[in-house]
Amino acid sequence: MALEDAKNEVDTAFTRRGQRGYAFENAFGGATSFLRRTYTKDLAGVDLAITGVPFDQAVSHRSGTRFGPRAIREASSLQPYDPPHGWPTNPLEEMNVIDYGDLAFDYANVPELPERLSAHIRTILAAGAGTITLGGDHYITLPILKAYAEKFGPLGVIQFDAHSDLWADDNMARIDHGTMMYKAVKAGYVDPARSVQIGIRTTTEDYLGLSVITAREAHEMGAAAVALRAKAIVGDGPAYVTFDIDALDPAFAPGTGTPVWGGLASWQAAAILRDLAGINLVGGDIVEVSPPYDTTGATAIAGAHVAYDLVCLYHWARTRR
Repeated sequence: MALEDAKNEVDTAFTRRGQRGYAFENAFGGATSFLRRTYTKDLAGVDLAITGVPFDQAVSHRSGTRFGPRAIREASSLQPYDPPHGWPTNPLEEMNVIDYGDLAFDYANVPELPERLSAHIRTILAAGAGTITLGGDHYITLPILKAYAEKFGPLGVIQFDAHSDLWADDNMARIDHGTMMYKAVKAGYVDPARSVQIGIRTTTEDYLGLSVITAREAHEMGAAAVALRAKAIVGDGPAYVTFDIDALDPAFAPGTGTPVWGGLASWQAAAILRDLAGINLVGGDIVEVSPPYDTTGATAIAGAHVAYDLVCLYHWARTRR
């Protein structure tokens, strides 16, 4: 850490000059944008926009993920001092990354949310930037995938999750975090042949052609083999990574709405994400962080690390492939 900078920097989310470089202000003070990036709606020259969707009206059990984006941003204040550990890439120095802030929506008009969110993502994509989204419950991935599919066509998706989110539901107007992948496949946003779910440990009758690596299989295969298989499945086409924090075992991420035992350890998730380097990542999200159920903050810390690794994967796809 540059001690002189630490002594003088504060609120770099608003005072930063330029969009690149580290931030050295005290982790416990200042405005908590993601990785202390600039809060701005100006997309000119931006490579990657971080945005939050504090929505949790689609949960089937415990709510609280509306506080996820705020908690992840706060947890990320521990990270912007140095290059990301374990990555031979340096996105904060080599990319223009901003915090685009949160989606604005009427919490009492839930049916309006999907199109508002799709339009929010379209705006960013139209400017030539990618997105990493901080959730929010897992429903938010569906409107995001819609916007991405409009630009890139059907996507290869790598989904980290305890649940497949493939509950059969042909009512597209229903807003439910347990049916979002079913609807994404049925709507043609996702290419099942190029998609894989990692960490699954709940029952699903029909995976609609998606490949599955259960949590037990991931434990027995090892992280490197899981990543290798996932990369082979998604291939070179446009890929999207959606990471439900309940892919992690509750011992590592208790702050989530529908925890299931037997999940990935933090180190496994980190190793898999880093070994995914080389996929053509066009966007991603981290969802289902519910701070009210974790007084330690460990779940938000895990979410912040996942988000930073997604930033690294995005940068790698543009500089190392």
